[in-house]
Amino acid sequence: MAKRVKQYPQDRGSVVFDVVFEDGSRASNRRVPMEILGGLDGDQPARVLIEQQEAEIAQKAGRPPRSIQSLMRAAKSEPKPVRE
Repeated sequence: MAKRVKQYPQDRGSVVFDVVFEDGSRASNRRVPMEILGGLDGDQPARVLIEQQEAEIAQKAGRPPRSIQSLMRAAKSEPKPVRE
């Protein structure tokens, strides 16, 4: 029987972003579905989605939402060696 190989986030249909907010704080690994990315808008739809996520988080925490200074795709991590 063949072993099942673990799939990584980008193989499952999502892209991971690192976000830097204007107050200097940073949020890593914000997932965005791959379906909304690409085309002529590039990563702009990801910014809109992450801003919506941030607004929901801020509302639940009872604080004002932070505005995004920069948004970049996270580096793809090196796959771990497969154990035999």
